[in-house]
Amino acid sequence: MMNSAMDEINLLRQAQRHQLVVRGMGEEIDLEIGPGDDPSFTAAALVGVTGADSVGPDEHEDQKNLLLSSSEVEQQDIEMNAMPQLKKKKKVVKKWREEWADTYKWAYVAEHDSTSRIFCSVCKEYGRKHRRNPYGNEGSRNMQMSALEEHNNSLLHKEAVRLQMASKEKVQPVVEAPIYVKALLSKTAGSILESVLKRDPYEVEFVQSVQEVVHSLEPVLAKNSQYMHILERMLEPERCVVFRVPWVDDRGEMHVNRGFRVQFSQVLGPCRGGLRFHPSMNLSISKFLAFEQTLKNALSMYKLGGAGGGSDFDPKGKSESEIMRFCQSFMDELYRYLGPDQDLPAEDIGVGPREMGYLFGQYKRLSGHFQGSFTGPKIFWSGSSLRTEATGYGLVFFALLILAEMNKELKGLRCAVSGSGKIAMQVLEKLLPCGAIPITLSDSKGYLLDEEGFDYVKFSLLRDIKVQQRSLRDYLKSYPRAKYVEDGKPWTERCDLAFPCASQNEIDQSDALSLVTLGCRIIIEGANMPCTPQAVDVLRKAKVLIAPAKITGAGGVAVGELELNHEYNLMQWSVEDFENKIHDTMKQTYERSIKAACEYGMLKESPEALVHGANISAFLNLAQAMIDQGCE
Repeated sequence: MMNSAMDEINLLRQAQRHQLVVRGMGEEIDLEIGPGDDPSFTAAALVGVTGADSVGPDEHEDQKNLLLSSSEVEQQDIEMNAMPQLKKKKKVVKKWREEWADTYKWAYVAEHDSTSRIFCSVCKEYGRKHRRNPYGNEGSRNMQMSALEEHNNSLLHKEAVRLQMASKEKVQPVVEAPIYVKALLSKTAGSILESVLKRDPYEVEFVQSVQEVVHSLEPVLAKNSQYMHILERMLEPERCVVFRVPWVDDRGEMHVNRGFRVQFSQVLGPCRGGLRFHPSMNLSISKFLAFEQTLKNALSMYKLGGAGGGSDFDPKGKSESEIMRFCQSFMDELYRYLGPDQDLPAEDIGVGPREMGYLFGQYKRLSGHFQGSFTGPKIFWSGSSLRTEATGYGLVFFALLILAEMNKELKGLRCAVSGSGKIAMQVLEKLLPCGAIPITLSDSKGYLLDEEGFDYVKFSLLRDIKVQQRSLRDYLKSYPRAKYVEDGKPWTERCDLAFPCASQNEIDQSDALSLVTLGCRIIIEGANMPCTPQAVDVLRKAKVLIAPAKITGAGGVAVGELELNHEYNLMQWSVEDFENKIHDTMKQTYERSIKAACEYGMLKESPEALVHGANISAFLNLAQAMIDQGCE
């Protein structure tokens, strides 16, 4: 018994020396401890003494020896405390247990200066009060409140709540704009960006998109100052429509969502652009999508304008009848602004063949005639079922084109794909015959990793899972060696090529660092603007080639336009003819972009050439049309 007591004393001494808290489950977790934190936290007693009435007579002697040994340890601690205090080494949280995610929704872990920090979900900041105790702080003497109460009483959180309340009261507090602004070389470009920031200071996504284009156009504006006025006019949409969408659920309760449609430019022709149903939709995202679509269409060989929009309605978890009633209410307002010579909507996130069918049916009833002016796959009134394949296949064909320029091939390369929608699945399908090794897909809950790579049998299973609207986690039932990572993104896996096909800004700075570290050298954008500005900076410094969505989406633009041209019957095309058409479109778009970049002093081999060349070529087409039409 004496030996057991001494073992406990030695364990206590080691725990206090290394500042570890031994949890009941036996798991050791290092908490961040910085200057100014309570030193009593690490000196908290870890061993309790049982009451005398619960101890048998044969154990009194052993307990006495234990107490004597404990007093010796306390004497040693007093002597150690008398010594000069050494600077404590800051600890870093090693793990974020999954069961904590629901309890502590106010906190999340992220990288900051290559160090894991615990951030406030409201403030988006970290500090002593935030990182002090994310999990409960067992053993602390000076804290009787729960971690959530301590967080809510922290100064950073109170300031964030104050600013939120001020904004609700329409009081404009003086705060730093949450927009990452790059330094521009010319005063002309800087003044244009400054005017956009002043006019739309809270439209983060739109300003981010404008900033990238203005940065690309600096040499164009320096060469011809006339384009400055053209660009200023171009950056203001022709028409923004915001409207309410009332609808009734299956229980008879009324709901109201907000609808958007931004017709950015019709200078080249009638607008084309997607409709997105997602809770995050707002005017900023609508303007950003419309602006990107305008440039994407201007880069193609077809005379098309650009539009974008949707609603903050979430179709997930809704019944068929609820979705139908919402789509019909949405079209009750939007139909006034649509038509074959004005605006032709297409699919985007949350809007598939089902939603497009409901929207078109209501449009037909309201307009009184059958025009078939919406675009989408597998709908009898829109023509072809090849449009989705054109966009997804085009990404893979463009990857083949770039690799051919480098004298490389796609066979055997590991490819990380994000998203699991139409485009992502078509990318995965086309990677297989090319001999590539696709290893990931993702959804809103996390990402699926199969280190062995997906094959045709696995792809068939994944397709069935998505058709049945099941989680990617169900893949593990058939292939238990695979892994599903909750609340994660596939950019932490080793890959040679990345295909971001989920949503805007899905690759942040830490993701970009992971991609560079793990060997990724080419990013083929399937989503519009999938990289944050900070991520773009990291990728460019590492010489990672970025193929922008303006170019890679050219296949979908081309086939979408041919669908509406009665001179073409895509249903009669063979698969070979269809793929050759996409190949030709991607090659022509690539050559136009590289030519524009070289004309303004950029090297063909530069990783920025494709991005800048695409923006320059699209802008020059739009600018020339505006000049010809008297829009100087």
